[in-house]
Amino acid sequence: MVKFGLRLAKNRAPEYSPDAYMDYDGLKEIIKELAGQKLARVDSTTREVSMTAPPPTNAAGRQLTKDDSPVTEEDFYSTIDAQLAKVESFTLRKVTELRESISSIEGEVNVLGGENVGGRENEVEKIRGKADDAAKDFLILEKYVNINFMGFHKILKKHDKNSPSHACKQFYINRMHNQGWVRGDYSDVVVRLSAVYSALRNDQSAEENKDASQSFLRSTTKYWVRTEDVSKVKYAILKHLPVFLQKTSTGESDSQLTNSVYFDNDQLELYHGRLDKSPGAIAYRLRWYGTGDPKVVFFERKTHRDTWTGEASVKERFIVDESEVQSVLNDRYPIAQKRSEMSNKKRATSDEVDDWETLVREMIQVVQSKQLVPTMRTQYMRTAFQIPFDATVRISLDTNLCLISERGYDTQGGAKWFRDPDKPLADNEITRFPHAVLEVKLELGGANSEPPQWVTDLQNSGMLYEVHKFSKFIHGCATLLPEYVRSVPYWVDDASIRDSILRSGGGRILVKGDSETGVGPGANEIYDHLLPFGNVKEPRLDAKGRTANTLALVQEVNNPAKKKSDHLVATADQYYADADATDEEILFNRTVQGCCEDACAGWLFPFCSSYNNEEVLAPTSVQKIEPKIFFANERTFLHWLHSGVTLYTIAAGILAFASDSGSVSAHWYAMALLPISLGFCLYALHLFLWRAEKIKTRIPGRWDDSRGPLVLGAILAGVLFVNFVLKCREIRKYYDVMAHEL
Repeated sequence: MVKFGLRLAKNRAPEYSPDAYMDYDGLKEIIKELAGQKLARVDSTTREVSMTAPPPTNAAGRQLTKDDSPVTEEDFYSTIDAQLAKVESFTLRKVTELRESISSIEGEVNVLGGENVGGRENEVEKIRGKADDAAKDFLILEKYVNINFMGFHKILKKHDKNSPSHACKQFYINRMHNQGWVRGDYSDVVVRLSAVYSALRNDQSAEENKDASQSFLRSTTKYWVRTEDVSKVKYAILKHLPVFLQKTSTGESDSQLTNSVYFDNDQLELYHGRLDKSPGAIAYRLRWYGTGDPKVVFFERKTHRDTWTGEASVKERFIVDESEVQSVLNDRYPIAQKRSEMSNKKRATSDEVDDWETLVREMIQVVQSKQLVPTMRTQYMRTAFQIPFDATVRISLDTNLCLISERGYDTQGGAKWFRDPDKPLADNEITRFPHAVLEVKLELGGANSEPPQWVTDLQNSGMLYEVHKFSKFIHGCATLLPEYVRSVPYWVDDASIRDSILRSGGGRILVKGDSETGVGPGANEIYDHLLPFGNVKEPRLDAKGRTANTLALVQEVNNPAKKKSDHLVATADQYYADADATDEEILFNRTVQGCCEDACAGWLFPFCSSYNNEEVLAPTSVQKIEPKIFFANERTFLHWLHSGVTLYTIAAGILAFASDSGSVSAHWYAMALLPISLGFCLYALHLFLWRAEKIKTRIPGRWDDSRGPLVLGAILAGVLFVNFVLKCREIRKYYDVMAHEL
């Protein structure tokens, strides 16, 4: 492991002076001298001191003399105070300069004409270059803050380890979290840069859908994002999509507090239905935006549908005032009155009103029939990127994710449907998720059947960790209600979230640290490659996004001399700059066909290929499996066997008739067909097992073999051609003999 002093020196930004960073080596020298003094623990019960008495002996019972180091604990405290002040002052000064730079850019955009920038490409590119420089300066500053923040953590930990009688880490950690350079919210930089890029792109808003009952279908992919990469991901997105501020937002931040209360019954029926992905499984939640008590509440229902059935999952919602929530939950909502208001005041069509009424009645009924009560609340700061009212590409980034149990408090007969925000929560009533959660929502169709290239580049940047079907609701229930759940999601075995689950009292759903496999029983014993950061036995906390690892595998195949460890340390910026190797199908064509020429004839029998060894990291994304694919694999296997048996039957018949006729060529023809028929059967078996393994692990890529059928078909065609030539010669010879006899 690289020592932090060397890491700090290596990660210093060339734009900043080394003196701007914390003096890690100087603080370490003070700690070394203090450790040599073996200072005794101070008696905290003493209330009096003497100004003439000598200092007490050290922990070894020895009186300190003038020959000992004059360094004291006060020297360490004053030095670290000075270093904290230096870092804070430098950070605030750089933020001020950055804001002034953005103000200058905004002025140039205004001079350029705001939204009317057509035909002035040179000036637009010049301003865009300045905006890019400002964004990069902000990312460099954030890296500066992170490396210093980690440095203070490291040095304080080292101090407490060497001077346990004068531990001070917790005090200074709390102090840092209240200083401006750590606690400050500089998201206004993101908002202003987003506005600049939006003006330069000349974004146009779509028409707003004001329907009170909004139903929409989306393709959604969810990712984890490490905290240190959040700003990089925001910058990568805002270059293409503006920050979408809700109408209730003040505009001072790029994010908005979002609360969602999920309902379930005592058996957690909805939880298990969503976890098992049962057809028609629903999630029932009440959502509101902004700080303080809710004013407008969205009743939402998400219904799961299996895509192989031809249906798509759907999210439906309607809006009510907070004062009407209880009437909906208690089946006293005035549907007829609201229906009349929609028709008269909101000018809704008859079909829209009917759909709204159907949705409201169904959601009221499900609360009563399933005895649903508040169960879990999700709370996070959501940053949404979207061209207003255009859902073609919508991206949301949720940070500061908290999951709060809504069990265990008095609902006052249904009058309360969320916890009192003024009352503190116990450790087992809240869990703080260590990563941000990114959702990429696409509505593609027609000419836009493929996602934009920049979305694919972002997915392949190494900063995103796809977590298949991740659910905040499911994670919260599994972590905070472990005694009620019968099964848990696969991602709880991920090494990066283990500590947060343990802190919330959910240890019973985790495997023990000395587990042989590092994962729980069930799916993870097969799908362990889906865990982004590995399991407790084999953690990969520094791993890049799995798509980035796959791209590195391609580079390794194309350059065999490159060491395996080299591609794992490549930066996200390098992957982000690679816009060529982004198509997953092309990627796996190159990897599978490029690395399978081995001694086991992997190019012909892919099941034997060394490409299937466990050391190859598959992307976190998985193929969509439809039930019929298992039967298709079996049918293909039987078809190949049928061809092999047919060839064998033909060969046996020819061999039997050849024995009667005494034809030598017929004997050779039959003997040539027999091994070919055996080859068909062996190839069918190999292909069936190889494809079954692909289906089981659901690794993305091609699941067909383009070479085996070609080789076997060519051999069979060759034998048939040779037999045709021999028969032609026999016929010609026969006619020559007949002509000679005549």
